[in-house]
Amino acid sequence: MNKLKALIEKRSALISEMEEQVKVIETETRAFTDEELNAYNAKKAEVDSLTATINALREQRTLDITESVSDGSESKEQAEERAFVEYLRSGKAMELETRADSNWTPSENGAVIPSSIANKIIEKIVEISPIYGLATKYNVGGSLSIPYYDESTGSVTMEYADEFTDGDAKAGKLMSITLNGYLARAICKVSKKLINNSQFDILSYVVGKVAEACVKWIDEQLINGTAGKIEGLSTSKQVLTAKLADKIEADELIELQDKIPDAYQGNAIWIMSRATRTAIRKLKDGQGNYLLNKDATTKWGYSLFGKPVYIADCIKQEAGKPAVYYGDFSGLAVKTAESVNIEVLREKYAEQHAVGVVAWLEMDAKIENDEKIAVLKMGGSQAAAAKA
Repeated sequence: MNKLKALIEKRSALISEMEEQVKVIETETRAFTDEELNAYNAKKAEVDSLTATINALREQRTLDITESVSDGSESKEQAEERAFVEYLRSGKAMELETRADSNWTPSENGAVIPSSIANKIIEKIVEISPIYGLATKYNVGGSLSIPYYDESTGSVTMEYADEFTDGDAKAGKLMSITLNGYLARAICKVSKKLINNSQFDILSYVVGKVAEACVKWIDEQLINGTAGKIEGLSTSKQVLTAKLADKIEADELIELQDKIPDAYQGNAIWIMSRATRTAIRKLKDGQGNYLLNKDATTKWGYSLFGKPVYIADCIKQEAGKPAVYYGDFSGLAVKTAESVNIEVLREKYAEQHAVGVVAWLEMDAKIENDEKIAVLKMGGSQAAAAKA
């Protein structure tokens, strides 16, 4: 297994060197010198020899790949990961394409899509985006209607009463929210020189870069939303408006936290911008103690009133705009029509000596339980703040 990998990496490095040689003479519009031609032919001969050896090893492995997977020497996921890296480096989909239990699907442009790699990206997104990780997720196609019971206009109550007197019947309303699907993509370009570096963990790099691009977009949509598309937290009904347009007071944070019922406080977190966190770090209570403290026991290193603080760069502390969110974000419903789909684009960026990896995601998000989420908006308006 290691020998095959080493041979493939050696061949990929030689091919890359040959491509660079050809690129030089094309740029300079000239022919090879005798020395350059000899070096090129030597590399070509070695590539041909390596290819023959690699094909022989692959043919042998094709004969017993079922046994090698079943006896525990290599899991299906490990085989897909190895094949994905090989596809990035050489453009060959290897034998997994023909396996009946494979998750690889060749597409019209030659892309190969392994679900195991997509799952790694999803895991990374959940790890670095608590909003997406904590949200209630529905993985279905088409439109999805989620029913909920609204008692804001009336609820069942009990009261003292005398015999033979009438009472008013009260009840909430059964309502629903509808989630659709909006398509988005993230493209990561990877240098072929980097891909051909056998010492570089190309799988972790691609997974990390694609996940980071997805998280940036997902956080923006789940928090701020986009008019006519994903609503996210933009329709929150529990809104507290700060007195000032450019400053948050400690009492306002206390009031915001207390908007969430105790039943939902267990998994609650704070979400704010880095600038807002810096401003809150300077706030003190009546005894001179700082409200926001460094806390090694929390995931993001800070806690405010005993709850973790997460930084979202898409939040801006501006007059009249949301600055701080607090609550249990399982109150946000996120529908994905499908998991992240991955396609490898080898031809599109060939002139840039790069390979493209594109991730597709179909998603919608709306609040399904308003009691779980509260938002603090800055006071005033942007125009008033500018005049001040």
